Amino acid sequence: MFSILSECLICSPPAGFMTHELFRCHFNSSELQDIHYSYSYIYNKVEFIQFDSRVGSFVGLNSFGEKLAARWNNGTGWLNVSKTYREEICQPNADISYSPLPVSVAPSVTLSTVVPPTGGPSSMLTCSVYGFFPKQIRVTWMRNGQKVTSDVTSTTELPDGAWLYQIHSSLEFKPRSGEKISCMVEHLSLEEPLTIDWTPPPGQPMPESEKIKIAFGVLGLILGLVLSLTGFIYYKKKPGSDLY
Repeated sequence: MFSILSECLICSPPAGFMTHELFRCHFNSSELQDIHYSYSYIYNKVEFIQFDSRVGSFVGLNSFGEKLAARWNNGTGWLNVSKTYREEICQPNADISYSPLPVSVAPSVTLSTVVPPTGGPSSMLTCSVYGFFPKQIRVTWMRNGQKVTSDVTSTTELPDGAWLYQIHSSLEFKPRSGEKISCMVEHLSLEEPLTIDWTPPPGQPMPESEKIKIAFGVLGLILGLVLSLTGFIYYKKKPGSDLY
């Protein structure tokens, strides 16, 4: 979220207490459809009252603030003036403030695999997303079309220079034959989610579990052939047997 902030500081001598007023405009996108104005009244570091254009009235945050809000909400021009700030102050200034920023920049995505040096059964797959704007983004791991929630670690959005951001998400997994693992990225700049499928690198060692499955399959095939051959020999040697 972007915000335009204006502050008004008024000191009260001789005690030195300070009245602090914040005038803020909040918005999320260049269209400014979600823009709203807020005001805060703070005295001696304690916030007493707020105004939010989405609410349309002053709200007290403590007993004194409630009394002040009741007075400002009834029969004062301050409420009417505050209601106009969204259109008269926030809208034009947000256009000026937002203009130097890129509206949106699509991310680039890469997948990389880290195999444990000990040769353990698990590997680490990292989805790196670079060069996107605005900051809000969602990175999701998918296994055979289903969302993965366990064994996932992610960084927060990190600066990537020139108003752009980067983020990294890692998945610990055990490679299995026929399994489809994907990294799905959702961002404002994308019309639809960007999905990158993982392709095992050439020469990657086969997991032990897969080796065991193949070994059992080969043994089963050999055993079946031996039994079939034994039955055939027994039938041939049986008196009176004739295949033709």
